[in-house]
Amino acid sequence: MNVNGTVEKGFEPVRDAFVRNFETLGDRGAAVAVYRDGRKVVDLWAGTRDVDGTEPWQRGTAQIVRSATKGVAAAVPLMLAQRGLLDLDAPVAAYWPEFKARGKERVLVRHVLNHRAGLPVIDHPLTPEEALDPSKGPEAVAAQAPVWEPGTDHGYHALTYGWLLDEIVRRVTGLGTGEWIASGIAGPLGADLWLGLPESEAYRAGRVGRVETPEPVNALRARPKRSVTEAYTDPASLTNRAFGAITPFPDQNDPAYRASALPATNGIATADGLARVYAALIGEVDGVRLFTPETVAAARAEESAGPDRVLVINTRFGLGYMLHGSASPLLGPGSFGHPGRGGALGFADPESGIGFGYVTNGLRKTVTADPRAQALVRAVRAAL
Repeated sequence: MNVNGTVEKGFEPVRDAFVRNFETLGDRGAAVAVYRDGRKVVDLWAGTRDVDGTEPWQRGTAQIVRSATKGVAAAVPLMLAQRGLLDLDAPVAAYWPEFKARGKERVLVRHVLNHRAGLPVIDHPLTPEEALDPSKGPEAVAAQAPVWEPGTDHGYHALTYGWLLDEIVRRVTGLGTGEWIASGIAGPLGADLWLGLPESEAYRAGRVGRVETPEPVNALRARPKRSVTEAYTDPASLTNRAFGAITPFPDQNDPAYRASALPATNGIATADGLARVYAALIGEVDGVRLFTPETVAAARAEESAGPDRVLVINTRFGLGYMLHGSASPLLGPGSFGHPGRGGALGFADPESGIGFGYVTNGLRKTVTADPRAQALVRAVRAAL
């Protein structure tokens, strides 16, 4: 395996784990980056830029990161709150009056970020074409009745999270979340990360696709619990309805889909771009810091924990971020970030000063804890 890039002394275990991901865990093309205290200590890439191609992955190759987008998007309302432009404890309807229909008067901005809004599904799924229209998703959730009393329980808002967050940001700033990320986060940082891929950067994005999970050698294959299996196979379950809010799901390699801005699912980033943003949430990166210490504390304070009504496993959420736990193990108890269904992962760990990013073109069936990303996280932990 021809691995490109650099690893600082002491972080060699990350390179070893990265190589093993290709040798034993089926990676086709991937990259990993790690910052420590604002300085890059790992920058590796290997394989092919397209899951079904032969052209080598280059420095600067980017991939769609699916729900890892949520963690970057969450930074926008938190930065608006940090600047006094958004009250996280205000009703969503204070900024978006049409939203209060059908019993949603008591849904707070905070409930959108901690997955307690009771709106993980829409009764009439959007078509792929409708999903590209920035007005259709917000209109659908504004017309939707909650499926549980807002604030009383939590369940992963797989796709509706993006429409809820995007419309709040738009009502407060006049900008879509993707535009705000470009001007307020990626631009100042020089981070290769986009929500709404510009045509000028489209050449950098590789093709993603499904890859099979390799059978473990000399080991029993873990089987999901029956309740989880049933949730993903029952058409009427909240799980299926949440992930089916766009039906059928768009072609993720379609240029029109990549150029659109869905804050729940279609961010495109390099591993370095993802890690760089997380590093700047918790400290300075080339003079830029995004969160104050108070905002970091708020982002990673536990807001939701326990059985997740959509994912049907125990999850933990802060404000827009998954927290370290059994569903998504991160570096340590204080870590916060977000995985992407299929493999990608970005997170920060304030205690160790780590900002981490992993992107891949090979999408597996994993939702919150991909074995390739987890192998790299364990290697970072071993290096500290």
